[in-house]
Amino acid sequence: MLERVGNVTSKYVVVWVVIVAAVALHTPETFIPIGDYISVLLGVVMLGMGVTLTPDDFRRIAERPRDVLVGALAQWVVMPVLAYVLVVTLGLPWEIGVGLVLVGAAPGGTASNVMTYLGRGDIALSVTITSVTTIAAPLVMPVWIVLLAGEQITVTFAKMTQEIVLIVLIPVVAGLGLRLLLDEYAPTAAKVGLSIFPAISVIAIVAIVAAVVGLDVEEILTASAVVFLAVVLHNGLGLGAGYGVSYLTGMAKDRARACAFEVGLQNSGLGVALAVAFFDPIAALIPALFSVWHNVTGPELATAFTWNDEDPIDDYEPAIHSD
Repeated sequence: MLERVGNVTSKYVVVWVVIVAAVALHTPETFIPIGDYISVLLGVVMLGMGVTLTPDDFRRIAERPRDVLVGALAQWVVMPVLAYVLVVTLGLPWEIGVGLVLVGAAPGGTASNVMTYLGRGDIALSVTITSVTTIAAPLVMPVWIVLLAGEQITVTFAKMTQEIVLIVLIPVVAGLGLRLLLDEYAPTAAKVGLSIFPAISVIAIVAIVAAVVGLDVEEILTASAVVFLAVVLHNGLGLGAGYGVSYLTGMAKDRARACAFEVGLQNSGLGVALAVAFFDPIAALIPALFSVWHNVTGPELATAFTWNDEDPIDDYEPAIHSD
């Protein structure tokens, strides 16, 4: 029953996000207090991600270094560069545009793993790339922010690295450690945890979206079409670039699908947390919009991927390559 609840909650995450965002727009004062706990909620999501990992996920890095490297490099390079180009091209005010840069520099989101499964992609590759980009986030994100923002920010590399370590790295490592202990000494509890953590993660993500919408309701309601266009283009170009780079480097179809989601679906919740912690609150506007939008395009692309597949979806067994 717990597994069914977790699956249903994860499957319809876009529904929950849209509903709570609409409610937050109508009654923002209800959700504003949650804003003080955004970092904690994101830590819960990262803990849940850590619990889903096993040593085998990391062994696959050695088994498939080329594909992991291609996917991670595409994620690390394409999205930050696209973000900066869009900020400049569309003439976004920097206090808003920095939010797009934060999204671009963020690691892959956990939603990418779910969408890879729904789109019949290579789940093992997806999980591995998400793990690599998340663990590297304390170094990669500050580098891009400082490099692209330059003199327009007062945040130091050390401060941002420390914040990302606290929000991302420590919870992921703690979750992995918890999973190892449970597998060894309480396998039943481990199974229960894997069943309920997807639902917990979705609840945390929805709460983050609600808090950000509540905090920025006026800005969201008055946001120009250019801001929405920036979010749509960033997400769409990222999905396309992820698939295109993978296809051009000779990856199999299921691997290319995994990379599309890894590049296009960012950990926008982390962008929200860093925007609130280090920048003007308006900087959280684009990460908040991205959180909603990529939970719309992700399921749509996953569905599109499966339309032309010959195998019935119920017979699908995720491919796990070892070359």
